[in-house]
Amino acid sequence: MRNTAPSCFIEKEAISELQFTSLEVLENMDQKKLRTNQLMRALQLGNLLKNKVNIYFKDVEENLMRVNTTIWAVTNDAVVLKQGIYIPRNRVVFID
Repeated sequence: MRNTAPSCFIEKEAISELQFTSLEVLENMDQKKLRTNQLMRALQLGNLLKNKVNIYFKDVEENLMRVNTTIWAVTNDAVVLKQGIYIPRNRVVFID
């Protein structure tokens, strides 16, 4: 799924200053499965090749943000980046 709305680039270190809601950003199961596949692929790229990806996500105000970084881990609840920074998984829109 691609979102055509413009995104705001954010540095990874600034993510910890954002607020997130517990609401899911994706509407259906197909979109959630695609997100899971994108997250697993991005995790492998980060761990094996040290490649960075663009993670598009929404904050509490529904602003679409983009960060370019490597993913260190993916849990049921979060996408973990360096320095203990994380993005709630339910707020991730897509990864490329």
